[in-house]
Amino acid sequence: MLFFRSEEHLERWLAMRGGERGAALTLADIWRLSKAWYPDRRRAEWKPRSIEESQRILDSLDLAPDREFWTLKPAN
Repeated sequence: MLFFRSEEHLERWLAMRGGERGAALTLADIWRLSKAWYPDRRRAEWKPRSIEESQRILDSLDLAPDREFWTLKPAN
C-alpha cells in the first residue's frame, strides 16, 4: 500500500517508475472499508467469512470504477 498527497502525485510517481495503476482510494474510502471489513475481528467468537460474504461487503461499498480489482476470486 502506498500513500499519495493527490491524484497528480500518484500520476507523477507512476510516470517516473513506469508502473501500472491499481486501485486508488481516498482516506475516507479506506476508513469505510476498514470499518466494514474488521468490525468484530478482536472478538473471541470471530470466525473467517466466506468469499461470498466478503464480496457482499466489498459490493456494498461501491468501490467503482475499480470493480474488477475488488472482485474476489477463489483460492486455487
